[in-house]
Amino acid sequence: MPSKQVHLAIDLGAGSGRVVAASTNYVDKLYLEEIHRFDNPGTDLPGGSFWNIIGLYREVLHGLKLAVDRFGERIQSLGIDTWGCDFGLLDGEGRLLGLPHQYRDPRSDGMGEELETRMGLDKVYASTGVMTAFYNTSLHLLAEVKRDSPQLREARQLLFIPDLLSYWLAGTGKIERTIASTSQLLSPITHDWAWDVIDGLGLPHGIFGEVVSAGTILGSLRDEVAREIGASFPVPVIASASHDTASSVAGIPGEGPYAFISSGTWAIIGVEIPGPILSDAARIAGFANEQGVEDTTRFLCNISGLWLIQECKRQWAMEGADLDYDALAVLAAEAPPFTGFVDPDDAGFASPGDMPGKIQAYCKRTGQTVPRAKGSILRVATESIALKHQVRFEQLKELTGRSLDRIHMGGGGIQNELLVQAIANACGVPVHAGPVESTACGNLITQMVATGSLPNIAAGRALIRSSLPLKTFEPRDVADWSEQAARFQMLLD
Repeated sequence: MPSKQVHLAIDLGAGSGRVVAASTNYVDKLYLEEIHRFDNPGTDLPGGSFWNIIGLYREVLHGLKLAVDRFGERIQSLGIDTWGCDFGLLDGEGRLLGLPHQYRDPRSDGMGEELETRMGLDKVYASTGVMTAFYNTSLHLLAEVKRDSPQLREARQLLFIPDLLSYWLAGTGKIERTIASTSQLLSPITHDWAWDVIDGLGLPHGIFGEVVSAGTILGSLRDEVAREIGASFPVPVIASASHDTASSVAGIPGEGPYAFISSGTWAIIGVEIPGPILSDAARIAGFANEQGVEDTTRFLCNISGLWLIQECKRQWAMEGADLDYDALAVLAAEAPPFTGFVDPDDAGFASPGDMPGKIQAYCKRTGQTVPRAKGSILRVATESIALKHQVRFEQLKELTGRSLDRIHMGGGGIQNELLVQAIANACGVPVHAGPVESTACGNLITQMVATGSLPNIAAGRALIRSSLPLKTFEPRDVADWSEQAARFQMLLD
């Protein structure tokens, strides 16, 4: 890596984490290097499903030590992004009250109905701009209220996972806005807590602390931390765009009137807008208003992205056919098109296990040709995912009133070029794909703006465009895909 200034992105997913270094001249080059990668498995224990937050913190420290050994005083800052919603509770002395639960913990079962009874889901959406889902922080806290949780009674502060780790690193307990906006407890209008929802849930006000914007400098590493990782120099800790999707969107270098797609196991499609859209139409369509960098609103919805394809691969590997993604892409490309469709967001596909059989069963149940060969199953999955993107893209244009003439797509999903081309075909607009590392890039450029090395996020996106390979997929066979879109919509109806 060239001898430039270095920023560190700690990028944590719900299955693995990594420490990524970016060396940059801040003008036209950004070089990325993965320093440390580690697993982040959850654990089922008596009482629920939990994160090993202490082990996760130890891995972060190890990655930082490796970075200090490699780059020394060239390190200018670090920032953390993670998945959304999960949190820890601290007592009055800053001690953690038990391990944080996983967002899939069953304690939220039935809490959506309880929230409907207490407030009405439409009122909650009007206050928070976020749809009610099993993973919302609101429902998990409501479960703690219902069981009269001793941890909640003892708590004096709530910190989301990236905020908690930043607190341990820098000693400052602030809540970053993009991660808070995933909770269904933040107002997209005031950018502060939605106190009416907090009161409706019966939650104590005192645990909800100061909310700060993405790019806030929290302070330097604590002396104890600096000694442990061997840093004899100050390292600022930045409250970056702490929600991984917020970082991913920040790191997608779009220009003009465009929609973004952050693509991975899940795909998130949306637009950046100045303020929220809280209409009944947006609520019914399932769009959320989450906060972004520079106090923008990310108006978006989730689509099941590569999940169907990943689960097919896993099932076939268990059966002895361990094919890599390139081989699977060849099989799909060689299969005949448009033999059948599935709704990738159907509840029947939500859980793991025998995804090929589930796709076949869906086609049989809906009176379509049942795919038999691996390539045909993958082709059905790929085209269905693309057509679901088209449905959401059209809704996005209608709800925002924007004429969106391109899509910018980042994340690991862009490595499936058959899918990216299918999305361009289905939506009828060019798709500009890149970078794969959009989440780390967004985290890093937010730090660079915070430390004064870049003037704004637009300059950071220009730096990404000049540094990392991007590829454009022009739409093909648009008339054929429009015909199939109508057929797909009939299936959904």
